[in-house]
Amino acid sequence: MRRRIGILTGGGDCPGLNAAIRAVVKHATISHGFEVVGICDAFKGLYECDTMPLPVRAVRGLLDRGGTILGSSNRANPFAYPIVDANNEETVVDVSEKCAENYRDLGIEGLIVVGGDGTQAIAHQMMALGVEVVGIPKTIDNDLEATEYTIGYQTAVNIAVDAIDRLHSTAESHDRIMICEVMGRYAGWIAMNAGMSAGAEAILIPEVDYDVEKVIATLRRRHKSDTSFSIVVVAEGAKPRGGEFSTRQQADATQQARLGGAGDHLARLIEAQTPFDVRTTVLGHVQRGGTPSAFDRLLATRFGVAAVELLAAGQYGRVAAYRGGEIVDVAMEQAVAKLKRVRPDGPLVTAAQALGIELGF
Repeated sequence: MRRRIGILTGGGDCPGLNAAIRAVVKHATISHGFEVVGICDAFKGLYECDTMPLPVRAVRGLLDRGGTILGSSNRANPFAYPIVDANNEETVVDVSEKCAENYRDLGIEGLIVVGGDGTQAIAHQMMALGVEVVGIPKTIDNDLEATEYTIGYQTAVNIAVDAIDRLHSTAESHDRIMICEVMGRYAGWIAMNAGMSAGAEAILIPEVDYDVEKVIATLRRRHKSDTSFSIVVVAEGAKPRGGEFSTRQQADATQQARLGGAGDHLARLIEAQTPFDVRTTVLGHVQRGGTPSAFDRLLATRFGVAAVELLAAGQYGRVAAYRGGEIVDVAMEQAVAKLKRVRPDGPLVTAAQALGIELGF
């Protein structure tokens, strides 16, 4: 019998997931003669035995397609799984043993898990139950310590840059301060790179609480000169000194807190102390959708090939990673040990300060 391997995509979606699925299926089938099974909706599909066959013909035309044909979920943690009863009441239970049992019953010999820090942490826990996993890093936040780049990040930055470029013209036309709130959770990679690439006057990131007085002082100086508009890029996890994260939903046992509102909060602070006309644009899930960039297509393809090679060699508990232009692999526990965040004393911040960009600290 042919060896059967599985693949799932977990956490939030991002551009490039389908490219990774395509690479896994083509390389596994053509080069190794494996049978590939798709697990639908992340670990939910493993719990419910919801799968789909993935022959090569099933992945044709996927390279430039956003999202994931397998579906995804950021609430399908087998160790804290939400079960809804007939009365529509939700109970959180541990279904990890059932997932491991289904993994064996499906005849899968190796599971490729495409996801960010949360999904990879779950995969690492599942190894203790006999599930043999290999990881592919994806997240627009780019906050996995093991790799320089994750699938989806570059496309999200490109989308943010395009949006900020468009905000420039309307800001200038109306003499406004335009605040653009971008994703990234507790890491400021999207905000820093998009803000610098699009010529923002101020960039506020989660790594350091910002001093709103410094931000306002910079805006005042700029508007006293011959320029009457400003662009401010705010990461969704940015917060003022002494303040709290802006959230739309608090964390519970099944999912992280839903960040949002950092841009509006900053706008209120500026309007309370200045006469400026301030408007806020929240990009939100626009950054997750649409056609992946060439970089993300290639990165996803290289990660997919590497993941299949790791499974073929029996090197479980490893995560593919991009370092110095090469695809390497690292231990899964190293990949999820800590978040990769923007260093306040690092080269990216130093370059921004050299350009006179206000960072609020």
